[in-house]
Amino acid sequence: MFIQQQINLAVIGCGYWGKNYIRLLSQMADVNLVAICDRDKEQLRRNKTRILSSQSGPRLQLFTDYQKLFELSDLDGVIIATNPDTHYDIALDALNAGKHVFLEKPMTLKAETAKELIDLAKANHLTLMVGHIFLYNEAVLSIKNSIDKEELGSIYYLYSKRTNLGPIRSDVNVMWDLAPHDVSIFNFFLNEEPAWVSATATSFLRDNTEDVGFITLGYPSGILGHIHVSWADPHKEREVVVVGSKQRVVFDDISNSEKVRIFEKGVETSRKVYEDYGEFQLSIRDGQIISPAIKPIEPLRSEVEHFLHCINYSVAPRSDGENGLSIVKVMEAVDQSIANKGAPVFLK
Repeated sequence: MFIQQQINLAVIGCGYWGKNYIRLLSQMADVNLVAICDRDKEQLRRNKTRILSSQSGPRLQLFTDYQKLFELSDLDGVIIATNPDTHYDIALDALNAGKHVFLEKPMTLKAETAKELIDLAKANHLTLMVGHIFLYNEAVLSIKNSIDKEELGSIYYLYSKRTNLGPIRSDVNVMWDLAPHDVSIFNFFLNEEPAWVSATATSFLRDNTEDVGFITLGYPSGILGHIHVSWADPHKEREVVVVGSKQRVVFDDISNSEKVRIFEKGVETSRKVYEDYGEFQLSIRDGQIISPAIKPIEPLRSEVEHFLHCINYSVAPRSDGENGLSIVKVMEAVDQSIANKGAPVFLK
């Protein structure tokens, strides 16, 4: 009988996302948070203070150099929550040190480096997981279940809006910051990757860093996806819409009461015979608006638990390296299309 082992993890990067991983790991019974690492000593101090009352607090080791962290003999894996341009180097060193790796999105900034990490993890029999958090969101999983059961009918198209007035990052543009969420959701819903990408973006707030953009994804099945992202919008929106022949579904991540709304409305062919225009044979079908109950489970906790499960049972994560690589390829194509004024870029 397999006995689940307690896993020793460290968090590298104690900023916006890192502090949330630190909070979770310090509270979980089946994991030991043995160390945290950040170049900013004040960040380290603040995060240690937050968890002094937890079981990890007294034994927690602090590092400003992540290379030193890999010398810990009892360390099993790391969660890397640093800036994207550092992901490859840190993950490469971690895998070479024999540690399981969880990488925040985007996996890397180049497809070739993402592929290198995948190959190294496989060669060393290590878990490599990418933090596409919406693949562990109960609302998204509920919609995915409906799609797989064909309750929506044939999928026509998808679109998303991910906008707000800030926060404005300096390490990546708005496309790399926000769009990977929606690309991962679209791919997850459709079980396929885009065949081509078209994108436009511009800079209003600072020179040379795009802060608003629009992406169109064309899938092999003929389904279209459209993504709008912005750091300069007065409205905070986190919405994904799936339009099918039988139902339309809206995922509103900001709503506390109705995360998912299902519209049983559609357009269908009428049996009535018209003598004039053919379009009159199409009729609007009205129906109810349903808001299913969604389990109140924190997606970040589900994601971390999945990482621990994959380490313990040597199974591939839902958001594994290949999944992360597919998103990086799309984002590279987005950059290329923007440079060419929205010209489509075809993915291999």
